[in-house]
Amino acid sequence: MVMGTETRTKADPTKTDRLVTVTLDPNTITSINPDEVHEWRIAIYDLLEDNSFRPARVSAKGPFALHMSIVGNSIVLDVRNPDTFQPIAAHYLSLTPFRRLIRDYFRIRDAYYEAIRSAQPFQIETVDMARRGMHNEAAELLRTRLDNKLIIDLNTARRLFTLICAVQPYASRIDESKSELPTVLFVCSMNSVRSPIAAALARKAFPGRIIARSVGVNGGKADQFVHQVMEEVGIDMSVHTPHILDELVANHFDLVICLSDDAPEAVARKGLEAGAVERWRVADPSLVEGNRDVVLGAYRELRDTLSRRVRERLESLVSGGSQTR
Repeated sequence: MVMGTETRTKADPTKTDRLVTVTLDPNTITSINPDEVHEWRIAIYDLLEDNSFRPARVSAKGPFALHMSIVGNSIVLDVRNPDTFQPIAAHYLSLTPFRRLIRDYFRIRDAYYEAIRSAQPFQIETVDMARRGMHNEAAELLRTRLDNKLIIDLNTARRLFTLICAVQPYASRIDESKSELPTVLFVCSMNSVRSPIAAALARKAFPGRIIARSVGVNGGKADQFVHQVMEEVGIDMSVHTPHILDELVANHFDLVICLSDDAPEAVARKGLEAGAVERWRVADPSLVEGNRDVVLGAYRELRDTLSRRVRERLESLVSGGSQTR
């Protein structure tokens, strides 16, 4: 659980220098423990509830979205437009200067909750003072390390540090350039529905055995129906950020699966190296008309169809079989 928070005020919806969305990279920040996932959800909620945030040295106006990932020993703070998810600025924050403070965070957190359960009020206050002191020190260090990169106030820095602590211990550090795990890329039109669902199902079906990514030919928006139907099978899609094909750094995949009519041509134009490229014809539930139950039914049908096909197709890939069929 996340430790107690400071005095709060509700976020002003008219303020532009603020974060309205925080998402996490599912390939580098992973956990199958529901308590751990709950902890970073709480940290995200606290950060979004009240913050002051804007990137320095850019002309873009807020509000902003923040996409977090871990590369090597750094947290990547990727600032984006919350509506289009177009990149605005990205900064690498080395975790090395924060190692002691991260250890202190968990040591004091455990002591804090133990004190709440069994200690006298003066003992709780002693631990709480240590907690506040540690948080203030970490927040000041965070603001110093982000100077001239991100402009945040002390309260926002406290909450951002709490989120970094929440996700950092559970982060999977796979160097994709050196990893021997099989890689699969799912591509659809907007990276809002079909491809992120497929990639999430692949990661759930083969945890730690595959690197599954998803992109869109064009940029899309978060889809609330996706969030709901994936939550039903224990997958949190609220942390998904739509990405476009042109953002890809990796150029080689063992398997590329195209899930929309415009994907094959875009993949060919990108010049990706792929062991195999396949076209799966699946319906786009976002085009279905009808009441909420009808639309949800279409999304569930897509989820279940992709779940079956992903398991059947990728089993041989993760077992060392051929990419071609």
